[in-house]
Amino acid sequence: MGLKSIKPLSRAPLLHVSVQESLRAYIDENGLQAGAPLPPEGDLAHQLGVSRNSVREGIKALESVGVLESRRGVGVFVKAFSFEPLLENLAYGLGGALKQIEEVIVIRRTLEVGLIDKTLKAIGPEDIRELREVLERMRIHAERNEAFVEEDKLFHTLLFRCQKNETLVRLIEVFWMAFYKASNFVNLENTDPMQTWRDHKAIVDAVEAGNLGDARGHLDRHYEGIARVIEYNKISSAGGRV
Repeated sequence: MGLKSIKPLSRAPLLHVSVQESLRAYIDENGLQAGAPLPPEGDLAHQLGVSRNSVREGIKALESVGVLESRRGVGVFVKAFSFEPLLENLAYGLGGALKQIEEVIVIRRTLEVGLIDKTLKAIGPEDIRELREVLERMRIHAERNEAFVEEDKLFHTLLFRCQKNETLVRLIEVFWMAFYKASNFVNLENTDPMQTWRDHKAIVDAVEAGNLGDARGHLDRHYEGIARVIEYNKISSAGGRV
C-alpha cells in the first residue's frame, strides 16, 4: 500500500508555518515512525506548491522542536520523540517570562519537596557517597566564604538522580537555569555560606536516615534560606542594608 500524498497548501500567509503543519499531518496520516524518510526537498516543494526555501524553513523549524532530523547528503527523517528540545526551549523561555525570581523558587520548591519521598525509597549508598563528596566541597568553599554555585546545582541533581526519571532531572536543571538567569545567582551575596552548607548537610542526613518528615522540612527550609538571600540582595541593591 503506497503512502498518502502531501496535501497542497490552501493559504499563503506564513508559508513556513503552513509547511510545518502539512508535514506534521503527512507524518501522522501515514503513521511514519522514527527513522522514516521524507520525500526529497524538491518533491516536497512541488507537492506543497511552495518554494524550496519555504520547505527548508519549515524543516528547520521542525528540527528545532525534535520532530525531524536532517542527515547531510542523505535526506530528512522523522526523529525519535524526546523531551530534550521541549525542555531546552522551556529553559530559554522561562528566564524571560518569569520576571519575579520568587516565581521560579516556588516552582523549584514545590517540585523538589513534593518528590523527595521517592528519593528516600530509591537512593543507594553510591548516591549518598557522591552527595557527601559534594557536601565536602561545599564546606571547603563556605569556610573560605566563597560561593559554590556548581556544587549546589550538582547536589540537587544527585538528590533526585536515583529516581531514574530523566524528565524530572532535566526539569530540575531547567528550573535551575531559569533561576540562575533570572536572579544572576552567581553575583548574589550570601552572608552566611556556612548555614547554606549546613542546610544541604541536614537534607542528606535526613535522606540517609530515611526520615521523610525531616527531609521535607530541611529541603523546605533550604528554600526559605534562598529567599532570604535574594531579599537581602534586593534591599542592598535598593540602597538599604539589613
